[in-house]
Amino acid sequence: MLTLLVVDAANVVGSVPDGWWRDRRGAAERLRDRLVPQAADGVTGHPGPLDVVLVVEGRARGVEPVPGVRVEEAPGSGDDRIVELAGEAAAAGRRCVVVTADRELRRRVAAYGAESLGPRSVRP
Repeated sequence: MLTLLVVDAANVVGSVPDGWWRDRRGAAERLRDRLVPQAADGVTGHPGPLDVVLVVEGRARGVEPVPGVRVEEAPGSGDDRIVELAGEAAAAGRRCVVVTADRELRRRVAAYGAESLGPRSVRP
């Protein structure tokens, strides 16, 4: 079973002040596209292939999935959806890694045994 890599789009996109706030969906799409090779190759400490899920919320909704990257639109809080995904992975006995710098979210997913990586693990 592939490791589940869940990426907190809002947190990762927001980690670099590159004007993302002018086009949140476009910024999430650029992140999605950068994740494609990582789905095959892996990220630090987690060799590929990986099952990559990009969680979007708010004005970043509307991002389409691409081969290698599934997109989940959070109906409310992106953090809550990420915690749900970590819980589903734990229930299935599946390894889960969450990419975020949000300390509270890291604490919440750790309760399900998920590991956390910072935004630099998927951003240059």
